Amino acid sequence: MTNLLEMRFGNRAGGAPLILVVDDEFSYREALSLGLAAEGFEVVTAADAAEALVAFSSRTPDLVLLDVMLPDRSGLEVCKEIKATSNVPVVMVSARSEEVDVVVGLELGAADYIAKPYRLRELTARIRAVLRRASSEETSERRDRVLRVGPVSLDPERREVRVHDDRVDLSRKEFDLLLLLMSRSSMVVTREECLDALWWGQDLLDSRTLDAHVKRLRRKIEADPAEPRHLITVRGVGFRFQS
Repeated sequence: MTNLLEMRFGNRAGGAPLILVVDDEFSYREALSLGLAAEGFEVVTAADAAEALVAFSSRTPDLVLLDVMLPDRSGLEVCKEIKATSNVPVVMVSARSEEVDVVVGLELGAADYIAKPYRLRELTARIRAVLRRASSEETSERRDRVLRVGPVSLDPERREVRVHDDRVDLSRKEFDLLLLLMSRSSMVVTREECLDALWWGQDLLDSRTLDAHVKRLRRKIEADPAEPRHLITVRGVGFRFQS
């Protein structure tokens, strides 16, 4: 596996991506389960659309290998339902290879389409390619959510702050204060807004607590805390974070 896949699926047992195989043929499901397991994947199976949707909700797979022809509903309908609420990639599988099936499947959000019969090596290569692409897209989306102002970057999901690429450890309140200020970069955030955001519902009679947090934050992110360039005090009003 590539580093991207290891990063994304490290939460699985052994770091193995979980594949949901949906097909009404028992022999096919069993053979594919064994083959994919031998290739390093974890596998859960479903025999029809109803089972597939239950398994998808309960197990949250990393990829769905979905047959077009199912006994209760079309696999294309299942794909549409999955993609309506999830970014999990779907690879459509069918003994039919009509162009209309391929086009409709891709228009519904399928990541790939493979026709039976196929070799296990080809299938696993396609699965890994789809997973790598999904992982790369996920990483790009997460990076887009990172706040960057001057030398400071803040990742809200990981609750991670870096200054000139060096990680900085902040307390919970320090992080929340910095997030508030950076999310409104170059704008003045009043002292009252800071107090409400950090100590909402608490009787904080002494606002010097806020000043203490600002002071500690400057020590961690400013090159010269005595002459701050980024976390600026707007006297009598509040604070502004600037590049």
